[in-house]
Amino acid sequence: MSKVALVTGGTRGIGRAISERLARDGYRVAANYAGNDEAAAKCAAELGIKVYKWDVGDYDACAAGIAAVTAELGPVDILVNNAGITRDATLHKMTREQWDDVIRVDLTSAFNLCRLTIEGMRERNHGRIINISSINGQKGQVGQVNYSAAKAGLIGFTKALAQENARKGVTVNVICPGYIDTEMVAAVPAKVLEGIIATIPVGRLGKAEEIAGCVSFLAGADAGFITGATLTANGGQFIAG
Repeated sequence: MSKVALVTGGTRGIGRAISERLARDGYRVAANYAGNDEAAAKCAAELGIKVYKWDVGDYDACAAGIAAVTAELGPVDILVNNAGITRDATLHKMTREQWDDVIRVDLTSAFNLCRLTIEGMRERNHGRIINISSINGQKGQVGQVNYSAAKAGLIGFTKALAQENARKGVTVNVICPGYIDTEMVAAVPAKVLEGIIATIPVGRLGKAEEIAGCVSFLAGADAGFITGATLTANGGQFIAG
């Protein structure tokens, strides 16, 4: 029987590309989403996958969601923590709500989902956890203290969790995408976008399918000796030392 892959934020943008690639790879895919019912229904119909609506920042909602996935598809073998939001503002203008919302959805969600699936993975002596961070979690970004903190936190979270579970056959890795050609980036004013692309050595935005390819590799058997790794996919815009 094929393995089950859960992708949070899996019905739009990078998440949808990941869901599509994993489905093509033969996994039974469960795509979580937060609120856009129309996009979720379209994703389910076009990709032939199951979609589940819940708030990844809410532990009890995650528990109920994973229970539903497990009942319908089976236990989660591949977990992709992709869900994320932005609430941009410089720190001296940032509200407590803007801080809390981003930390809860972008970082606490990883605890929620991992805590609720890790015991099963350990019992089965196999699992793949892939966290989606960001170039701005590596280098920081003006107006994104909350987002940068959450995404940097995912990198540390990944390194620690990888060490805890390596002997149990569970790998934990993190991908840091740069600027990817999604609806969100497409909404950036043309002149601003031109300036961003000018700082990317390969001279273009990344493709969601390229991030999905990274996930596909890390989820597969060929990546069994890779854990605790940070994979940058940013066209050379930021090269970590």
